This record gives sequence, structure tokens and C-alpha cells, in this order.
Amino acid sequence: MRRVPPEMFRFTTGETADLNGAVLEAFGVAGEHLETALGLDGVRERLRAVGWVSDLEDEELHETLKRLVKWELLDVVHNHAQNYRTAEEYERRNLHYSLTRRGEAALAGVRHALEVLASTGALQTAVLEAIADRLDELTVLSGEPAAADRRIFSTLRELEGHLEGLVENTKAFNGQLQRLLRAEGVDLDVFREVKAATVAYLQEFLVNLDRRGETVAAAVARVEERGIAVLRERALRGAELPPTPGGDPAAGWLESRRARWAGLRAWFLPDDGARPRIEQLHDIARRAIVSLLQVLERINESRRRPSSAVQDFRELARWFAAAPNEEDLHRLWSAAFGLGPARHAHLAHPDPELIPSSHSWSEAPPVQVSALLRTSGRTERFTRTATVRNVAAVRAERAERARAERAELARAWQALETDGPVRLSSFSTLDPAAFDRLLDLLGRALAARPDAGGRRRATTGDGRVEVALSPPPDGRTAVLRTVQGTMAGPDYLIHVTAVGGAIGFPAARAATGQETAG
Repeated sequence: MRRVPPEMFRFTTGETADLNGAVLEAFGVAGEHLETALGLDGVRERLRAVGWVSDLEDEELHETLKRLVKWELLDVVHNHAQNYRTAEEYERRNLHYSLTRRGEAALAGVRHALEVLASTGALQTAVLEAIADRLDELTVLSGEPAAADRRIFSTLRELEGHLEGLVENTKAFNGQLQRLLRAEGVDLDVFREVKAATVAYLQEFLVNLDRRGETVAAAVARVEERGIAVLRERALRGAELPPTPGGDPAAGWLESRRARWAGLRAWFLPDDGARPRIEQLHDIARRAIVSLLQVLERINESRRRPSSAVQDFRELARWFAAAPNEEDLHRLWSAAFGLGPARHAHLAHPDPELIPSSHSWSEAPPVQVSALLRTSGRTERFTRTATVRNVAAVRAERAERARAERAELARAWQALETDGPVRLSSFSTLDPAAFDRLLDLLGRALAARPDAGGRRRATTGDGRVEVALSPPPDGRTAVLRTVQGTMAGPDYLIHVTAVGGAIGFPAARAATGQETAG
């Protein structure tokens, strides 16, 4: 990890920190106006522009500039192109100061830190849509001629800017969200409104979040199919980087683009099979909604009740803190956490006459105390056992009902059994029970995978009945009629057989008179 120079942010400490920061900010404003060097008068003018209104002597300003030069934040040069008439004019106009690379980095770091402190973070679905749009635009531009290199560069930079905004806003909002989950509001009304608004904000963000993440992932895959390395090379040509004394900046620029693209894939389409960060954000938002709703429920519950255990313990803690001496602390502890009232004092032995009155209570046998008395304040009551109800009639009724259901089932299966393949239209009129069984068979057969000849086979849940279903050879339509209505569908060839013999149950056939003796 690269280390920050130790003197880089020294200007932010000490008694002169405000003046040091104002001078650096003055040079930063001058750079925005394309002024690379400032003399003493120029520094004073820019100080007034950045809001420094205090009186400042020349000696104090000289000392400040010397400190910043010593810390390598400013560079000083002599202006030999001017003519000086007096020594004072030479002193004021000869020395010119400008920001060094370290000074520019220190100023940018302070500005970024102040921006982070002032930012609140946000979850913006519009950023996800903008990322998808820029990726689609890169896909289109990759097929255009070399004249589109500049547009590829600008589109790629816009994409990286949107991704950086998404990452920074998400990190800031997540930190703010975690602090909100840990916060204890003083004003419950304001606290409740903030949490309720945050829940609504998270719920709105989660709407179609999965679909937006999949859209961006698909757009990333489309760009990579066109060749991301070639796209970066074209963007490099469109960037038109100027030459630098230290070497060719192209390698560093391409490495930065590769790192940004890897970050994009980590968010939406990871290489190693890991979960995309957009899904992790989805889980964090879901858990935050649950936690916030639980906090809101506790707040609402505490407002409905005249007091709560949390408030009682806080008040008790204040009493402990205000106790004058240790003896009062012990008395307060005994009063707050002492044993409850003796609810069992009214209990007596089952046969008090067996206990001699001359014995002390400490010598008497203990009284049986119910555990229910401790929890609810009531004693157990034992009464005689209730009369056992005669359930013979209920059992007979249930047995008769079961026999009737089995007989009805057997009749339905027998009505559906076929000697060979028949058309579905042959079952022209069916009673409701047989029609329900037929629908069950058709559903099981249609859910099975057909064989090479297109035939589908299936069995019932108990494995007793098998159905074979073949597609209609001529495309005819079958119409089945029941008392509840009619059903029209393809006129399949259907074959219903029993796996172990005739369809039905022996008891059911006996009930219908179909089973003979011996």
C-alpha cells in the first residue's frame, strides 16, 4: 500500500491551520481561473475571494508561504522578466508561488473529506439506468468506424463516473443507515418519522432492483462480446493524452480503465461465481427494513403503554447515580430487586389436624406450593374426572361413511376402465365423481414426458391404476358433459387399466353387489 507523505496534511493542525488552509484554497481557486503562479498581491486578492476577511500583515503572510514551501505544498520561483524600481517592489513582485503536485493532492484530499462529511448518500435507481444506457451506447459505438473513438472515450468516462457515484453514494448511505439503526432518538416523534421515511425510501428503491441489476449484467456481457480490450484501445486513442516527461502515460491510463471495469463486474457480473454486490445491497436493504420496522414497533408499543421496562431501568439508573452513599445504594437495590410478596402465605396443609399446634412453624413439614401460583397468582384446582363419552355411535358413523366413499370410488374407476385404447369422446356423459377421476388421470398423463411414439404413461398415487394417453390421429375435438357443465378438448386415445387386476376395492365391490361368495 502506498504511504501518504508525513508532511502532506500538517497544514491542517496547529494555531495557523485556518490561515494555511485559506492560502491553499486561494491557490486552488486561482488554478480554476488558469492562474498557475501568484505573487504576494495576488495571494491577498485570492484570500479575499475565498472569504478571508481578517487583517493580515505582510510578515505573517510571508511566514505562512514559507511554511507551505517547507512542507513542499508550494513551489517558489523568481520572476526575472520584470523591472523593479525599488527594493519594496522587488520583494513584492519578485517571488511567485505555485501549487506543487503534493499541494494539489493535499487540497483535493481536504476538499473530498469536507464533501464526505457534508454528504448524506443516496440509493438512486436512475444511476443504474444510466449505467445500462452507457453500456448499450458502447455496444453500438464498438461497431462504428475510427471516427467514433472520441465518443467511445467520453461514453466510457461517463460510465465510470456513474459507477463511482453509485459506489460512493451507496457506501455513504449504508454508513448512515447503520448509524440510524444504532441511534437512540431523544424526540420520539422526530425519530419515528425519520425511521418511517427511511423504510418507505428503501421499499421504493427495492422495486424492480433485481430486474435492473440483470439488465446491467446483460449489457456488460454484450460489451465484452464485442471485445473490451479493443474498446479500451480505441478510448485511449480518443483520449488524446499529452506527452509527459516521466514516460508514456498510456500504460497507467489503461490499467486504471481495467481496474474500473473490474469494479463494474464485481457489482453486476463477478468472474469467480460470487454474488454480485447489487444483490448484497438488496439483502442489506431488506434486513434494514425489518430492523427499522421492529424499532418502530417498539416505539409504538412504548407509546401505547403508560411506561416501559426500558424507561423504568433508565430511571432506576438515575436513582443509583444520585444515591448519596453506599448504604442508600443497598436499600435501593433491596427495594427494586427484592423478593415479591408471599403469595403462598394463605396456603395450608391438606389435613391441618395432623400438624401439632405446639410445634413451631419452622419444625412443621413444608406446604406444597404450585408453580402456577408463581407465574399467574392462581392455585391449581383438581376436580373429579369427567365422564368418558361413548363413541361407539361416532365410530359406526365414520365407518359407514368410509365404506360409502370407497364404493363411490370403485364405481368411478369401473366407469373409466377400458378394454383397450378408446377415444376420450367415448366418455360422453359422466357423473361428478368419475369426471374428477378422469381429470386427475389426464393431468397426470399430460405432466409425464412422452415416449418416442408420443404416448404418455402415468399411474395414480396408490399405484393401482395406470393410464396411457396418445395424441389424436385426426385432430378431432372431444366434448364431455357433466351435471356441472361441459369440457371440450383434443380427442385423445386413452387406455385405463388396473395394475393388479380389476379396478376397485374388494369391500367396495361387495357393497355394490359385485363380489360373489366363494
